[in-house]
Amino acid sequence: MARITRSVDFSLKGYLLQAYLIGRNASGTDSPIKGELIKFNKGLGSHGNRSKSGMVAAIMADSAKLTLDGNEYELPIVVGSENEKAIDIGKLRAESGYVTIDGGYKNTGACYSSITYLDGEQGILRYRGYAIEDLAEKAEFLEVAYLIIYGTLPTPTEYDTFKKDIRRHSIIHEDMRHFFDGFPSSGHPMSILSSMVCSLSAYYPDSLDADPTDDLQITRLLSKIRTIVAFGYKKSIGHPAMYPRNDLSYCGNFMHMMFANPAEPYEPDPEIVKAINTLLILHADHEQNCSTSTVRLVGSSNANLYAAVSAGILALWGPLHGGANQAVIEMLQEIQDSGGDYKGFMEKVKDKSSGVRLMGFGHRVYKNYDPRAKVLKAMADKLLPHLKVEDPLLDIAKNLEAIALEDPYFVQRNLYPNVDFYSGIVYRALGIPVNMFTVMFALGRLPGWIGQWREMMQDPGRKIGRPRQIYTGENARAFVSLADR
Repeated sequence: MARITRSVDFSLKGYLLQAYLIGRNASGTDSPIKGELIKFNKGLGSHGNRSKSGMVAAIMADSAKLTLDGNEYELPIVVGSENEKAIDIGKLRAESGYVTIDGGYKNTGACYSSITYLDGEQGILRYRGYAIEDLAEKAEFLEVAYLIIYGTLPTPTEYDTFKKDIRRHSIIHEDMRHFFDGFPSSGHPMSILSSMVCSLSAYYPDSLDADPTDDLQITRLLSKIRTIVAFGYKKSIGHPAMYPRNDLSYCGNFMHMMFANPAEPYEPDPEIVKAINTLLILHADHEQNCSTSTVRLVGSSNANLYAAVSAGILALWGPLHGGANQAVIEMLQEIQDSGGDYKGFMEKVKDKSSGVRLMGFGHRVYKNYDPRAKVLKAMADKLLPHLKVEDPLLDIAKNLEAIALEDPYFVQRNLYPNVDFYSGIVYRALGIPVNMFTVMFALGRLPGWIGQWREMMQDPGRKIGRPRQIYTGENARAFVSLADR
């Protein structure tokens, strides 16, 4: 099978210029292979004119054969830059009349993407080639946002300009502030967030022409979403909204709007700001998940960025997606309330007839330890003592993890902790209420949604998303009038 050696040069204003495809011959030495270059990105926007390296095209280097009704069909095999392989069935229906069925898209690659690489078997997660562990430790959230959206880490000049643009757009229109008066204080923050993000398109009609190179809409959304989230939280607890302070960092400003009040001064704790920064980075993108796929599907109709992201927020709201960390906290609380018998709980988990589920373990993609969970566990160990928080739920969580990593029942099923297992404990220590956990997820995931929407909109082969189905209903039948039924 072909191997791709990356040697690619492209300009942020232009096109992919070079790609060298190297394969292995029978003796194990490198040799050129024949393959059709099938994917490149272009028009990456106005952020910088430097020549960049690192974008890789997928290639068609081989083919598979499918026999149906005695006829043989040749299907191209696509190989990605990390040697991921796929069978391209784009012409299958046109040539054979058949479609494929793949419930939940477990085996379907919906797109080509150069944003996030995920190897669930090895526990690897990278944004644009950078390991999540390195980014979480060394980068600022806005650096990672720039990386995901524009494809490269910013230069100092680019970063200063980007941050300046973000600061400039932190305030929402004053009319929008009054929208919060119309929501009940008990309203779920995700419904408010989705409504408010979609409303931005009404205040910025220049966004209705969905233009992936319009950096203004990107910076507006990245900046204003913090204000929307914080104003919604203040509404829920009956406190006055705190306007942004643009002298603070992105995360520091968010903490100010969340926790300051007009009666006393507030300066964000640097350790808390650092924790928020790391949490947002860990959630910034995760390949083609439910909410990201929703953003792409809605965006494929040429819907504007605000509408597409609003749809992604609603997809994230589901308890099987963004609400999982809330379920973890509820599980841990239930164990504590029942006497803290974590061993007995794990025995119930192994008994299928008990109906007890272990939340925060296992993942649709990861069959190894989620690298984000490792970062969060270490963060919890350092942050809680700093905050002088003694949370018995953390101890219960560590005990559950210890059992799961040693008990053959869980090991054989690849039930390792995922990002949701420790994120809820950290949010709880920071004073974030449980019903805001998913909102924090959305705040972090926004760069990924924007980057994925932008990448899709710039794809020269883009088509509106329109899956097929296999109809299982009634065959043709005659209409019977109401009197004769």
